[in-house]
Amino acid sequence: MTDSIKRDDEKAHLYLRRLVDDIHTTVLATVDVDGYPRTCAVDMMLADEQGVYFLTARGKDLYRRLKSTGRVSVTGIKGDTTMTSRSITLTGDVVEVPDRLDDLLEANPYMYQIYPTEESRMALTVFRIHRGSGEWFDLSVRPIERDGFSFGGFSADGRTYAIDAACTGCGVCLDVCPQSCIDPTSVPFRIVQGRCLRCGNCRAAW
Repeated sequence: MTDSIKRDDEKAHLYLRRLVDDIHTTVLATVDVDGYPRTCAVDMMLADEQGVYFLTARGKDLYRRLKSTGRVSVTGIKGDTTMTSRSITLTGDVVEVPDRLDDLLEANPYMYQIYPTEESRMALTVFRIHRGSGEWFDLSVRPIERDGFSFGGFSADGRTYAIDAACTGCGVCLDVCPQSCIDPTSVPFRIVQGRCLRCGNCRAAW
């Protein structure tokens, strides 16, 4: 493992722990055999250096979709209102790891109320998102905060707006930026990515 990948994994682990401990319940998306997206509510139950874990039952359609594609997208949001919300999105690859079931049940004892008997728990199995990329987005602070992360050697989403050498310092972009995230102290101007909404106003104004 290179130092760069190790640093990425360490940073991602902090956000995966936040996804489990702070947000917990997420909307998880997969794709069915007809190519349609399908969503369901899934708790993120455990995170370690190898990824983030959730469980499902083998008889569910979700199980078949996970086994068919091996890919998921997850969004978790915490907050009483939009302006107090914090979210984590995550897209990546999953692998089935049934031997971690006891660990997830121990960390999430409420599952014993849903599957109260040993016989009923025989249907359960565990999946781990073992490589992926994601984003932290916080509307509860001013200025807003966003941060990207990746782990397991997954390429991070690099789609951002940037100001190139064609910038003349005219300042038009400053007037349309809703979060004042453009630094005009030198030309070309610079976008402070951790505060950017990626709305595209600056590009449209140029």
